[in-house]
Amino acid sequence: MPAPRIKSPQLLVAESGADREGHGLKRTMGLFQLICFGVGAIVGTGIFVGLSDSVAQAGPAVVVSFILAALTCVFTAFSFAELGGAIPVSGSSYSFAYAGLGESTAFLVGWCLLLEYGISISAVAVGWSQYVNELLHSLTGWQLPAALSAGPGDGGVVNLPAVIVIAMASLLLVRGVRESARATAAMAAVKLVILLAFCAIGYSAFKDGNLTPFSPAGLGGIGAGTTAAFFSYIGFDAITTAGEEAKNPRRHIPVAILVCMGLVTLLYCAVALAAIGAIGGDQVAGRPAALSYVVNEVTGSAVGGGVIAFGAVVAIASVVLAVMYGQTRILMSMSRDGLIPRVFEKVSPRTSTPVAGTLIVAVVFAVPAAFASLDAVMNLCTIGTLAIMAVVNIVVIALRRREPGLDRSFRVPLYPVAPLLGVGFCLYLMYETGWQTWLQFAVFLVVGLLVYGAYGRRHSTLARPAAQAAPAAEVTPAAEVTPADAEPESQAV
Repeated sequence: MPAPRIKSPQLLVAESGADREGHGLKRTMGLFQLICFGVGAIVGTGIFVGLSDSVAQAGPAVVVSFILAALTCVFTAFSFAELGGAIPVSGSSYSFAYAGLGESTAFLVGWCLLLEYGISISAVAVGWSQYVNELLHSLTGWQLPAALSAGPGDGGVVNLPAVIVIAMASLLLVRGVRESARATAAMAAVKLVILLAFCAIGYSAFKDGNLTPFSPAGLGGIGAGTTAAFFSYIGFDAITTAGEEAKNPRRHIPVAILVCMGLVTLLYCAVALAAIGAIGGDQVAGRPAALSYVVNEVTGSAVGGGVIAFGAVVAIASVVLAVMYGQTRILMSMSRDGLIPRVFEKVSPRTSTPVAGTLIVAVVFAVPAAFASLDAVMNLCTIGTLAIMAVVNIVVIALRRREPGLDRSFRVPLYPVAPLLGVGFCLYLMYETGWQTWLQFAVFLVVGLLVYGAYGRRHSTLARPAAQAAPAAEVTPAAEVTPADAEPESQAV
């Protein structure tokens, strides 16, 4: 049996595009931008749209579901923090798997990232469309006709707003990372203010009785609610895709990941308690644009709900922007390695962004956004993301054994217990997605293996004689970016 094709962390960093003519990215993102980017990637559809689905499963115990989902993410966040600091490249979990488990596993991780990032772009865009209609209704009393605001599965023909938000995000991304970071920071601030305002309104009408019965469906409901709530956390790992555009990635990426996870978990629990405490779980469960409905019920006016709808429109747009950014950077890394066509690695010398790759991603994932429903893709996004997270935890263990001397700016606490618990939690939530989702996921993986066998394995840079002849030990590690080398923090916006 041939040995797996593995790229050492040093080789991955040396081959990254930071210093390659025509392929280089600029280091413009400081710690604040990374945190805003993380919040922008996480807080959106999951809380504004998906909260009602989680409440339908768990009732008021959805708070426990959010905490359990966060616990799953925290263990894996530790692993992402260690690997993101040690291997600061754009490939994120794809590159980590290449270094720890080999090329075939890395390709499947990259393939699954099409679910976490690519398909979730479509899902998030569909959620954006719901709140656009809610905002239009609150402002003008008029809504887009169903034929133009929903796909065939939801009683419409084409979801035009979903296509529009993807197009806007792609145009902003091709302008440059600095412009995208500014927009993401502004949108992150807006949605945090809106959610805090929602909490203030919800808690003003809080009734203890609305929290009983606390867990109407028992432990099974909490487990199902945890799987639904997990969708709300998808995207935190997108911070690691900025490894080549962060000023001091070894120091700032681990900090940004952990700060984002703590902030988002507190926010989600506060919002869920405010919503249920104000009007009761039965009123929240299964209701589209649930947060706007809660505010309308508490205030007796559509004005407050319109403000929440505006916040949701901004919040979900920022998720589309951040997630699309992550997808293009991962495809760029895979393209450098020869596993997918080289068009995805080309970076514009004028904007320092992968323009062609961004536009291709926008076109490809606008199609399911236009014609699919949110429910049709949420579980598939969830199981693909959980599979990636399980692999990342395993990679930490593999690299600790294979590369004990690797420069790690952050180390997973309670090793190896924490990464093993991360794997266990991921497998449990994957089980909770149901057999139909498992079947869809299995078919998706088989297709990925066929693509790898037909194209990726033959075109891989490691399949070239020169690459096979050069041992990884002879590769000079890329110099770490230190604060002294980096652009001054004050210049980033």
